Amino acid sequence: MEIFILGTGGMMPLPGRSLTSVLLRRGGELFLFDCGEGTQVSLRRLNLKWKKISIIFISHTHADHVTGLPGILMLTSQVDRDEPLYIFGPPRIAEYVAESRRILDMYINYQIIVKEILEPGIIYQGSGFQVRAFPLLHSKPCLGYSLEEERRPGVFSPENAVALEIPRGPLWSRLQGGEQVELDSGRIIQPGEVMGPHRLGRKFSFITDTAFNPGLHDFVKNADLLICEGMFTEELAESAREKKHLTAKQAALIASRAGVKKLGLIHYSPRYSEGELKQLRHEAREIFHNTFLTRDLQVLTVPYID
Repeated sequence: MEIFILGTGGMMPLPGRSLTSVLLRRGGELFLFDCGEGTQVSLRRLNLKWKKISIIFISHTHADHVTGLPGILMLTSQVDRDEPLYIFGPPRIAEYVAESRRILDMYINYQIIVKEILEPGIIYQGSGFQVRAFPLLHSKPCLGYSLEEERRPGVFSPENAVALEIPRGPLWSRLQGGEQVELDSGRIIQPGEVMGPHRLGRKFSFITDTAFNPGLHDFVKNADLLICEGMFTEELAESAREKKHLTAKQAALIASRAGVKKLGLIHYSPRYSEGELKQLRHEAREIFHNTFLTRDLQVLTVPYID
């Protein structure tokens, strides 16, 4: 699993800081989380194939999270695409897509399927994973997302298989696939006799644009990587509360309570220069040490942990 940081800014783009957008690559599939202005440029600079994007997950319909979407939709018509493009988001995302297509008179030669999320919970299930949406507290309906893989089979023990006199070949493969097998002697071998315990899959969570809510940690519990807005320092905590955004320290509180492995801050206020962003990281690390600042065009890997 790879994570590509396409933009880290909030409110307005800055030189070297595009608006918030994150791409996740898992196997041959690409999933886009938010689509701020300039997303196309970042995709091109990272040499990512936008036509392979399967699903776009939109947190909410404020301009700095969706203004890159019309360009992506139009650009995709310039390449061959047989599969539909799914767009998930809060109420009115369908209206935004439809009106953008109408007003801009878009030429679209592929199927766009828009699904508005009215209830939190599992919204999509793919091969070996699922995506869950959860509510955030912003000035309009807003969603966070977690992509979580299913548990993986345990490690196969050749030593146990040999000791049980299971011949090499198809029977080993069937046991690894979770099937019981019968030996020539008539003995039945269960997968658990040669397989170790199940191993956890990976979990990626994305939070942006929300007031602090102590219950948020339940939705991102045990994430391998949490990308979470940390828009302000504690000096502007009152402003964050009024505007329904998080401070870096509050993001760290969520990460700490959720037991996540890594926290990447994102969606910075344009008031902070590149040098001043270090203060956000400093305040977050006082609560959750394994915090880092995401940067535009950064590439992150989320490995399996056995």
